[in-house]
Amino acid sequence: MSIFSIHRLHSLILVLIFALIGALTLSACGFQMRGLTNLSFKYLYMQSHNLSITKELKKSLAVNGVTIVTDQQKADLMLELLSEESDKKILSLSGGGKVKEFELTYRVNFRMRHPSSELWGETQTVEKRRDFSYDDSELLAKQFEEVRLFDDMRSFAVQEIMRKLVVQKPTPKATN
Repeated sequence: MSIFSIHRLHSLILVLIFALIGALTLSACGFQMRGLTNLSFKYLYMQSHNLSITKELKKSLAVNGVTIVTDQQKADLMLELLSEESDKKILSLSGGGKVKEFELTYRVNFRMRHPSSELWGETQTVEKRRDFSYDDSELLAKQFEEVRLFDDMRSFAVQEIMRKLVVQKPTPKATN
C-alpha cells in the first residue's frame, strides 16, 4: 500500500466519523422532521390580499390535505389574511455613530369564521422579532442575512397560523 492510499483511507475514515458524530448530535437534540398537522376541516376559503405569506401558507395547507376553494359555500372554514408588516429599527450604535445592531419585526394579522356565521372572529396577530448585528464592511452578507431572517419569521408565522387552525372545529353544514 502506498502512502497516498493510506492518506485517502485515513481521510475517508475521518469523514465517516464526523458524519456519524453529526447524525448522533442531531438525534440527541430531539431534532425531527415536521409531520402533518391534524386539521379537522378539508376545505378552506382564503382571502389573502396578495401578501407574501400566502404562497407558503397555501403550500402548508395543501401538504396537510386542505383544499383551497373559491366558493364560500363549499368551505368548512374561512380565513382572511388582513395585512402583514415588516419593520427594521436601529437597536444600537457604535461610539462612532455607526449602526451595530438592528431589530427586525414581522407581523401578520388575520381572522377566521365559519361559513354558517355572519360574523368574523376577532383579528389575531402573529408577530416575531429578531435582532441581528450589522457591519458596513460585510454589506452583501448582512443583506442576505436580513432576507433570510425575514423568511424565517414568515415561516414561523405560517406555523403559528397552522397551530391556530388546528383548534378550529367546522360547524356542520345545513342540508336542504
